Amino acid sequence: PRNSSETRTCLPIGYLDAKVIAANDLQSIPDAKLYHFGVLSSLMHRAWAGTTSGRLKSDIRYSVKLTYNTLPWPLASTSVDKHQKAIEDAAQEVLDARAENKGASLADLYAPGQMPEQLRKAHQRLDKAVTSASTACT
Repeated sequence: PRNSSETRTCLPIGYLDAKVIAANDLQSIPDAKLYHFGVLSSLMHRAWAGTTSGRLKSDIRYSVKLTYNTLPWPLASTSVDKHQKAIEDAAQEVLDARAENKGASLADLYAPGQMPEQLRKAHQRLDKAVTSASTACT
């Protein structure tokens, strides 16, 4: 979504059916892979978005130009496969944890203080994988 609550620790994103047409308040990435989903679902990306995005009241108003296009994607040239796989595996864990909560919307799953424990732990593993890939770049 283009707008997200400032109180969320990560931006709630997901995969959409190919038949869905993204309206003006929904950003989309055609053919996004698990790696993209993982990085964009991480605490690192949330911090980046909190710094580079605009605001609607106090909430984040995501900018493709200022936030997505300037994101320093975490891949170390010497160990791309290892870090990318770790991010992809952790991203799949996030999707699997979401699937355990059938019928829950992203708003339900990511409501501040209401995130299911399994999903919270999956996000912690994802954040660790993204951080590890990011620090390997330096």
